[in-house]
Amino acid sequence: MGAHELILALGPTIPAGSRTLIIQILLVLGILGIIAWLFITRGAKQLAVRRLLILGFAVFAVLTVMFPRVLTSVAHVVGVGRGADLLLYATVIVLLGSLALAEARTKNAEKRTTVLARRLALDESEQPLAYRERMLGTDRG
Repeated sequence: MGAHELILALGPTIPAGSRTLIIQILLVLGILGIIAWLFITRGAKQLAVRRLLILGFAVFAVLTVMFPRVLTSVAHVVGVGRGADLLLYATVIVLLGSLALAEARTKNAEKRTTVLARRLALDESEQPLAYRERMLGTDRG
């Protein structure tokens, strides 16, 4: 029995209302998982995981193009009308994840820029004693 037949066999055992609930739960969990992951992880590990997720999504997309009936069967099991809709939902999750990662990187870069600008301002500032001497020296002249 292939994956397509197995999915079709499982599909009718789940009531239609429950199938809609399944995809809603999966989508919400996906979104919450992305948000939680952003708050927990940072650095090179985050980049590696992001690349693996993108690669996994690419493989998923290729498989859906090659075996559209399987995707449609999976979509029916989780309560989505068509396989294309399920692919759209997955794409939305990936897009939201990418946007969240870009936002996290931007905030991190802004923090580093602020720290560097402050450090540079302090390093290039005139020492208080030298400033006083310069100011007192110009007043007397």
